[in-house]
Amino acid sequence: MTKSVESAGFEWLHYDYGSALMPSDPPDSFTMWRYRDLLPISDDPVRYPVPIGGTPLLSAPALRESAGTPNLWIKDETRNPSASNKDRATALVIEDGLRRGVGTITTASTGNAAVATAFGAAAAGMRAVIFVSTGCQQEKLALMTQAGAWVFRVPEGYAAAVDLSRAAARTFGWLDRNTGANPFTIEAKKTVAFEVWEQLGRRLPDVMIVPVGDGPTFASLDKGFAELVSCGLTTRRPRLIGVQAERCQPLVRAWLGEPAGPAELDPAATVADGIAVLRPAIGDAVLDAVRGSGGGMVAVSDEAMIGAVATLACRAGVGAEPAGAASLAGLGSALEQDMVDRSDTVVLLVTGREVKAGGPPDLSRVAVVENLDEVERALAGGS
Repeated sequence: MTKSVESAGFEWLHYDYGSALMPSDPPDSFTMWRYRDLLPISDDPVRYPVPIGGTPLLSAPALRESAGTPNLWIKDETRNPSASNKDRATALVIEDGLRRGVGTITTASTGNAAVATAFGAAAAGMRAVIFVSTGCQQEKLALMTQAGAWVFRVPEGYAAAVDLSRAAARTFGWLDRNTGANPFTIEAKKTVAFEVWEQLGRRLPDVMIVPVGDGPTFASLDKGFAELVSCGLTTRRPRLIGVQAERCQPLVRAWLGEPAGPAELDPAATVADGIAVLRPAIGDAVLDAVRGSGGGMVAVSDEAMIGAVATLACRAGVGAEPAGAASLAGLGSALEQDMVDRSDTVVLLVTGREVKAGGPPDLSRVAVVENLDEVERALAGGS
């Protein structure tokens, strides 16, 4: 049985917890649907056609040695189909839509969630309508349109794109996949916590370090670890440390209780576009999770993230974009600030990597819009 509870300005789903909800057989090759008893879907066969989740937990011995952290692990979410953790949320939202007969999914995104939505919708035979800021990278526009998505660029920026996407979902009856708006996105992403626990031999790490933009990835991990406690499978949660870019760090400033200056609130000024969010969708929930887990928040420079991209490649064989590598950059800051001990079991969440398109964007599927009337006209005139 699933129950809904309002907290920190968001709808959280809860279950009749017990150890029987977690599979007891050792995982080998598996997907996120392994945890379907802790997901808000019935026992009907899963219709989403692409395997999602079951990503590796890597020991990376060369990285352990160079970092001086012998119990370091990498949870490599770049192994998902569109190369990011956003595939999990997309899969569960589309699975719900397939069961209810909804034919269109929408989201706003700085990039990875949009790409995941476009490819997931294509696989499921669904229409994707994506809203982005006008600063969205051409490479990601190309990936979205090659997957058949309609892409609407919003001049007022990412926050306005979120508002327009959510309004479209309400007005036209589309699936709302917006991060921090649909609780199914949290439910899907929490499966990372379950996988880490199982992959460590049904043990929890001491610390998990996570890039933070809108906040659902971070909050979902806290929820997943808390559900393991509620099921009686462990007695504690790991400390969660969130990482933001120095040039866009609203939650770091909020956690420190210090006002942010203009140079610390400029999403366009950082290479980490995936976490460059000025108005985090569930920022309060992130701060609650930080405090509740005994964790912290750190800000890292662009130079540190670019260096972390190179280090992950040459010391772990993991490709990452700067936002995805922020967890490794954050490890250095956390060690310096005594948030992490070198002997701790630490898991770094690498959320995504750069994916190249096979050509330019299909501009016939891209338009600049400011309101729903313009959206409706563009879709009506398209193929």
